[in-house]
Amino acid sequence: MTNLAPALVPLLVTLPLLGAAIALIAGRHRRTQVVVSVITLTIVCVIAAILLYVVDAGDQAIAVSVGGWEIPFGIVLYVDRLSALLVVVSSIVLLAVLLFSVGQGAADGDDETPVSIFHPSYLILAAGIFNAFIAGDLFNLYVGFEILLVASYVLITLGSTESRIRTGVVYIVVSLVSSILFLAAIAMIYGALGTVNMVQISERMGELPQETQLVLHLMLLLAFSIKAAVFPLSFWLPDSYPTAPAPVTAVFAGLLTKVGVYAIIRTETELFLDNDVNFLLMVVALATMIVGVLGAVAQAELKRILSFTLVSHIGYMIFGLAIATPAAIGATIYYMVHHIVVQTTLFLAVGLVERRAGSTSILRVKGLMKAAPVIAVLYFIPAVNLGGLPPFSGFIGKFALFDAAAEVGTPIMMVLIVGGILTSLLTLYALMRAWNLAFWREEDDSAETEARISYLGASPSGVETERRAIPKIMTASTTGMVAITVALTIFAGPLYDVCTRIGAALLEPVTLVQLQEQHEVSTGDTGEEGQP
Repeated sequence: MTNLAPALVPLLVTLPLLGAAIALIAGRHRRTQVVVSVITLTIVCVIAAILLYVVDAGDQAIAVSVGGWEIPFGIVLYVDRLSALLVVVSSIVLLAVLLFSVGQGAADGDDETPVSIFHPSYLILAAGIFNAFIAGDLFNLYVGFEILLVASYVLITLGSTESRIRTGVVYIVVSLVSSILFLAAIAMIYGALGTVNMVQISERMGELPQETQLVLHLMLLLAFSIKAAVFPLSFWLPDSYPTAPAPVTAVFAGLLTKVGVYAIIRTETELFLDNDVNFLLMVVALATMIVGVLGAVAQAELKRILSFTLVSHIGYMIFGLAIATPAAIGATIYYMVHHIVVQTTLFLAVGLVERRAGSTSILRVKGLMKAAPVIAVLYFIPAVNLGGLPPFSGFIGKFALFDAAAEVGTPIMMVLIVGGILTSLLTLYALMRAWNLAFWREEDDSAETEARISYLGASPSGVETERRAIPKIMTASTTGMVAITVALTIFAGPLYDVCTRIGAALLEPVTLVQLQEQHEVSTGDTGEEGQP
């Protein structure tokens, strides 16, 4: 298995691209496209699980040079515990959302998510995500981001409605600004160090003056923070995501911002470990948590509430990264996995609410506890999980972050702990207020509705759609995701152990010699005749 693992690494990117090509050719055959997409993502999930087992059991990352070029001259694909874990989680989420979209498309006649366009774009998006996670050099990471950008623009504007085109333009402009900053930083790094390979950059970065390192550091951090929706660069997200079709919103919320967080993690732990901006990250983390959750409390529309909570919980990940201890990094990875799954699940549940009630405004939707008790449960479980109630994974992740901060014990850490607790309580309040109004409130409670509208200072005039039947596959895929959120709690011990090992390894950067040795071991080429 270990000897075969290197051959599997390029398949993480090539299989989705091949699947996208086949899906495009089969544009008029919906069933063929569905089968191709499901099989492709299932195979990628299995491959990623195998790679995670290999790198974790063998305590050895896998480095593969594309095209046979020697490391570090060619494109290097690098799979360690972190990248393998994120590919596993991402492929599971992508598969679940795909099944949800299949049910929606079949029920709506593909008006919302045209299959001929959706499936190729979706698989290209998956390829971009996987490529970003296993990129071993900055330029390949940039390529992954650009693949994401192209595919996500197509997906976010599906249906070509006025609101989707308008928000899609904002999304593309913001993403292009981030890409330009990233590309400029890559050019400056190559000009200063003569390489874009991340391992070589980490080795040579110490040769540069601290001021130069700081400029390069802040440029990369700025570019990635836009993609991760870190405050104050998160202004674009609450308006962009809610207008997209439900499955697109779900996968964007769960994964796209996490690719930006992943890039920040790699940057902070590998490239600039000796040139930290941890205090700045702490301030930004606190602002992201508080401003995001206050935005959620002020909303009266479910998708916007979830979009603002998405922003606020990015702050927890930046918080853990800023602590910069192995325990904190491990807790950050665990919380990242938790948030990918739970946030996606909540958006899928809201998609079910929208179909059942014809709206996602909590001022309009009511009585769903009696009318749709299954949807009530599917919303409630991930909602209390995201709010951090014990014993769910949200509580475990937050407690681990607070514990790591308490061990450092500085005043700023205490402030961040208080801010994190306040954010968690307000998140729970915002989500439970929505649950109370949409599910518990009786159908004929018009007086209370008017009081709520007056209190919130809001108008119920949101976008309404006709009430539509919910195909079983949509409910089944959402139920499966809820089951995975519960599994994150049940199997928190083994998963957290893996995350702890990831945290320890990230703070011990790989050297070029180690990278070459990993490549030789993975390919079986030791340079000694007669040796395997």
